[in-house]
This record gives sequence, C-alpha cells and structure tokens, in this order.
Amino acid sequence: MIRIDNLSKSFGPKIILNQVTYHFPEKERIALVGANGQGKTTLLNIISGLETSYGGQVIQPKAMRLAVLAQTPKSIPEPTLLEECMSGRQEVYAAKKQMATILEKMATDFQEKDYNLYEKLLCEFENSDGYQLEGTAEKILMGLGFLPAQLTQSPMILSGGWRMRLELAKTLISKPDFLILDEPTNHLDLPSIEWLEQYLQNFPGTLLFVSHDRAFLNTVSTITLYLKNGTLQPFRGNFEAFLAQKEQLQKTEDNTLKRVLKKQAHMQRFVDRFRAKASKVGQVNSRKKAIDKLQEVIKGLPVEESEAKIHIPSLPFTNSGKDVFSLKNLSIGYTNPLLKSITYTVQRGQRIAIVGTNGIGKSTLLKTLYGMIPPLAGSVIQGQNVQIGFYTQNAADDMPKQQTVFEAVRNLNPQLSEQMLRALLGMMLFKGPDLAKLVSVLSGGERSRLAICGLLAQTPNCLLLDEPTNHLDLVSAQILANMLQEYKGTVIFVSHDRDFIEQAATQILEIDGQGKICY
Repeated sequence: MIRIDNLSKSFGPKIILNQVTYHFPEKERIALVGANGQGKTTLLNIISGLETSYGGQVIQPKAMRLAVLAQTPKSIPEPTLLEECMSGRQEVYAAKKQMATILEKMATDFQEKDYNLYEKLLCEFENSDGYQLEGTAEKILMGLGFLPAQLTQSPMILSGGWRMRLELAKTLISKPDFLILDEPTNHLDLPSIEWLEQYLQNFPGTLLFVSHDRAFLNTVSTITLYLKNGTLQPFRGNFEAFLAQKEQLQKTEDNTLKRVLKKQAHMQRFVDRFRAKASKVGQVNSRKKAIDKLQEVIKGLPVEESEAKIHIPSLPFTNSGKDVFSLKNLSIGYTNPLLKSITYTVQRGQRIAIVGTNGIGKSTLLKTLYGMIPPLAGSVIQGQNVQIGFYTQNAADDMPKQQTVFEAVRNLNPQLSEQMLRALLGMMLFKGPDLAKLVSVLSGGERSRLAICGLLAQTPNCLLLDEPTNHLDLVSAQILANMLQEYKGTVIFVSHDRDFIEQAATQILEIDGQGKICY
C-alpha cells in the first residue's frame, strides 16, 4: 500500500511536514486528526498528487486504484444524477456509453469491426460487474439522501451542498483500493452520516480520512494519525482510544521532563557552588557537559501545550425580554412552503438545536427569524431588546481578506476594549503573532474561528448559528460548545454534529419529512 518517505513541506517559515515517514497498512480505516492549520489537507493533497511541491517521496503500487473526494463539483456533469454518479467508475461507464453508441450505429450500418469492438467491450463490462453499476449507483445516491424522482434530473439544478453529495457518491462508486476523504460529512444530514458510517465500515480497501465529527471518528476509524508541529504519530484504535493513549503518553513525557529538570537543577547547583574552586574544575566542567546534554534531551521532549485551559470571557450584553421569538401559525419558504403552521415560543436562555434532513427548511427558519426572508403565512414576533447575531454558512468567506485578525474583529465593534477583544480571540486560539496575520492567509477552519469571534464581539444576546462547527477542528468545536454552555443569552442553531448537539443544546426541534416540527 502507499508509503511516504521523509516528506517535508513548508509555507514560508511554518513547517507543515518535517521528514514524515509512514506506511499506510492495508484494509485499515485511518483517521488523520490535528488542529486547523497543522497541514492535514496538505498531506492528503500530497498523497493524492494534487500537491507536487514538497520534499521526500510518495511510493504506491502501480496497479493500485486511488480515489479522492473532490472539493469542487465538475463544471459540466453528465445529463442526469444517476449518470453522473455512474461516471465515478470511469472505465466501466465509458465502456457502457461506447457500447450504446456502437449498437446505435450497427442498427443502420453493420460492420464486422464494430461488432468485434462491441464484443470486446461487452466482455470487459461484464467482468467489471457493469450490469450492477446502475443499481449500485441508485443505492449509494439514495443512501446519501437523494430521492428516486431526482435521479433523472440534471445535476445543474442542485445546490452546492447537494452537488458535493453527488461528488461523494461518485467517489464511493469508483471501487478504489485506497480511498481519501477530506471532511466527507460536511454537507450531510444525520441519516446520511449514519448511512456513510455503515458503508465505510464495510469498505474492503484502505481508507484515509479527515473529519471533525467526533462520533463519526469513533464509529469509523481503526487507526488514528495525529499531525502536530510537522510530525505524524500513529495510534491504534478510534478517536476515544487515541485520546486515552495520548493522555497516558503525555503523563509519561511529563514525568520524564520533571526527572530531567530535577537532575539538571541538581547539577547546576553543584556548578554554581564550586565554579570558582580550582580543585573542583574537572567535576564542574564534567557537569556542564552533562547539563548541555540534558538540555538537548529537554528540547527533544514533545511537550504539549494545554488546550483545555481556555479562558472564556463574559460578554457584556444586555438581557432581552423573557420571550425572544413568538411564532404563530408560521409558514416559511420561498414560493412553496417548506414548514407550515408553526406555533412556538423561544424563551431567553434556551439553547435550541434544529435537526432534520437537508433541504427541509432548517436554514430557511433561521433566515426567517433573522428577517432575511418574510413569512409566507403567520408571524414572527421578536421580543423586547433582542439583539441578534447571525452566523451563516458563508460567514468564514465573508471575513475581510486584507485586514489582520485583530483588525477584522475590532472593526466589528470599536467600542469593545482591547482586553476583551484579545480575550475573545484567545478563546478561539488566536494568540500572540496570530493577531497580526492577514485574514487571507488563514485556513478555512481558522477563518471560521475568526468569524465566530467577530460575531461574539458584537455582543448579541441571541445567537442564530447555521452549521457553526463546519470546518472547525475538534478542539475548536469543543471550545465553542463550552462557550455556549456558559453563554447567558439565547441560542438557536442548526447542526449535524451529534457530539456538539448533545453538549450545546437544552432543547431539540426535529423537522420531519412532512414539513412539521416535533417539539
């Protein structure tokens, strides 16, 4: 299977990969984890051949079939969803199309060479299980949430999120030996995530994937690779097993560091005491050399920074009235209603998770509450002194690219003290030199963290959050969950992250397939 030898990659002074070597074992489901900006996507791009500027080498068998989840959909897809999905098996689908063309030609102009080519293609098609291709495509598409009536529609009418689901379907149907998935659950709802978990558990090849969905990591992975500060460290087991092993390893390293520091201090006291005594020159010099060696040992110990000791500042907002939103016989949508006859009162301090399949009206409900789109029927009555902060799915992309991290947040509320601004940024892991970075050089996950900081800097007492954990690493998602638990205002959010929902929500509103809300 694939082997990487002495991989090195830097962006300016930042080392992403520092002579990394690893042999990916066959038939394992390998999760690549690490904080945003540590280089997970860069490593995937190097292995998949999308990134060619690096040191070291990637070695893979010539006959190995590699499949990579594309990050953007094909600009000119096949005519229907079903055909576009089948095109993921490129050779088989190409043979199917060519056979159809030859049959059509032979119907009016039979030639022996065409017949021989058709027979050859048919043999290859049958040997590649071509007759199962359409049925397999249907199962995968419907497992990922597409309806039977959609399969004959054009992919061009789909939203960006649904186009990415189609790309995932194409990747899964390709039957690779080595499968690379970068954030495969980002555009999926809960039923589709659960289907994908089951599918990948039965995947017969080697899987390498990045995900920030803790439940997904625990269900799917058999090996966890931890990428930090340019090094790659493997752990056997799923994410929970990785955390337990990492904690034990850190305790061992901490104890080793304490022993080395104690020994170094003991030798230093001897040197300080006898450095001026001629009879002790030899012993002093010997201990100085030993201290230098111990210093090298200390430098080599991978001491972890504590990610748990994050200060969560108290936002200086004013309280809203007791009733934040009163929904009366509300119907929402654009032309046709997605949700009908909703009567519900949101009260101050509630943290409400809205769940349900994609396209059912969750984001539309948030936009209606915010006032971006009017109700189709009924009313939304906003309570007294409600100050809303809305985190949209595009919030990270809307951050000003040519401002620094600090400027981008400060300009959203110039009245907020520098101490509070720094506390907010520090809470989302922006510290020291990070504050002077341009927004344009941040990763997608870092921009998402910054957008959350910018939202909180405006001191709203009601947060509307649409998929806030998309692109956040596990540490950042945990920090956000902790912050929401301490937040004294009202929160209404849409999420498919089961762990985040469990931690952050006090109530769950589930939208069913009939356009009704289950309270």
